[in-house]
Amino acid sequence: MGDQPALHALRGIGLWLGVLDILVVAYLLYRLLLLARGTRALQILGGLGTLLLALYVSDKFRLDTLNWLLKQIVPLGPVAIVILFYPELRHALEEFGPRFWTRGLNLLNREDFSEMISSVVAATMVLSAKRIGALIVFERQTGLDEVIATGVALDAAVSIELLETLFYKGTTLHDGAVVIRQGRIVSAGCILPLTDRPKVDAHVHTRHKAALGMTDNSDAVVVVVSEETGTISIAVEGKLLRGQSETSLRERLTQLVQPPDFLPGRRRESR
Repeated sequence: MGDQPALHALRGIGLWLGVLDILVVAYLLYRLLLLARGTRALQILGGLGTLLLALYVSDKFRLDTLNWLLKQIVPLGPVAIVILFYPELRHALEEFGPRFWTRGLNLLNREDFSEMISSVVAATMVLSAKRIGALIVFERQTGLDEVIATGVALDAAVSIELLETLFYKGTTLHDGAVVIRQGRIVSAGCILPLTDRPKVDAHVHTRHKAALGMTDNSDAVVVVVSEETGTISIAVEGKLLRGQSETSLRERLTQLVQPPDFLPGRRRESR
């Protein structure tokens, strides 16, 4: 009888450890989904799911030829997954550090966010009026470390004056892109990947192709100012939304870039 309290205590500890185990696994899966979001990974997983569903259906309805063919493909699964997911796997391993666990936890408060959007919109309108080309990339859930590494590290507050200076034709960084992460300019003069779509409108020039290429491979939002016409566009999810006015640009950026929640309390100190 004297062992009963000890047994209850051990069972209680075991229960809490089991709950902790489930929570850790759930959080790990959540962070992995954040890494996959906006990349080809989810599309590839959808294709693999369709393949497995076709295998099940062909077996259920005795479609022998189709079932045999699918069974020849399925054993190649592990090798195919490594080949298909190579860029995503490499990215996940590179990201499996402090930022992997903290991405999405560093939130802006509402005043900081509104001020940042206002500065970007005001600078964009000035650049458009002067027909100065520009590319402004907003990082969302998909990490852009590889793109950021191609530019010059800044870690500066977003301001109208700084954006105008970075894209001024006399500077060495004006042809590249500016990347904004968590409300701050982290890099300038960045090189973006051009879209590899076989059919792109002839009116889509290099900056716009770079913006499309960025959104083809991530969930980033890109503001583009045409050097030829001064037209303002937004690239998101592989689509180019042309002809943005000051009002529509502010509204769309607020909607697209806004974090799911905001950090309450006082404003952050400038670093």
